[in-house]
Amino acid sequence: MKIGYARVSTGLQNLDLQKDSLESYGCEKIFTDKISGAKSKRQGLDEVINFARSGDTVVVWRLDRLGRNMEDLISIVNTLNDRGVSFHSIQENITMDKSSSTGQLLFHLFAAFAEFERNLILERSAAGRMAARARGRLGGRPEKLTEHDIHLMKTLVDNGTPIKTVAEKWGVSRTTIYRYLEKLEEREDEKYGESTH
Repeated sequence: MKIGYARVSTGLQNLDLQKDSLESYGCEKIFTDKISGAKSKRQGLDEVINFARSGDTVVVWRLDRLGRNMEDLISIVNTLNDRGVSFHSIQENITMDKSSSTGQLLFHLFAAFAEFERNLILERSAAGRMAARARGRLGGRPEKLTEHDIHLMKTLVDNGTPIKTVAEKWGVSRTTIYRYLEKLEEREDEKYGESTH
C-alpha cells in the first residue's frame, strides 16, 4: 500500500498541490501536517509511522517535506525501513528501501551527506568562535550594562536600596546585579593594590 505524507509550514500554505501529486502517484491514504519542519512533534508524521505496515511505501512530494535536515530524514527513513516500509520521494524520484542494493547504496550516500552536513556546521561554529575571540569577544550574551550603570547600581545598593528594586529598574536578575558588583569590586581592589606599590 502507498501511504502519502504532506506537510506545509503555515496555515496560509495550501496542501492541495502535494495531495494531488500523492493521489496521482497512487497513494490510498494521505496524512498531513500544517506545522514547521523545525518542530520535533508532528502528529501527521507520527500517524504515518504507526499506520504503515511491512511492505508499504511512504510517499512524499519532496524530500524536505519529511525531514528537518538530512540527519532527521535519515532517522525517519531508518525507522520506516526497520519496520519493512520503503520510502519514495516524487520530485527527486528517489526510493529508499534497505532490502534492495540500490536502496542500501542511497541510504549510505544519504548518511555520508548527513555526516558532511554535521561536520560543516561544527567547523563553521568553531571558525565563528575563533573569529570572535580574535576580535576580543569571548562569546555569550553582549554586556547589557554600561560602566556608568554599574557605578550607579553600587551607589544605590550602598545607600540601602534593595537589590530586588535595583534589578527591576534595569530589567535584569538579582544574580546579574551581584555579578556586576563583584566584578567592579575586584577591579577596584586590583587598582588599589597597584596604587599601594
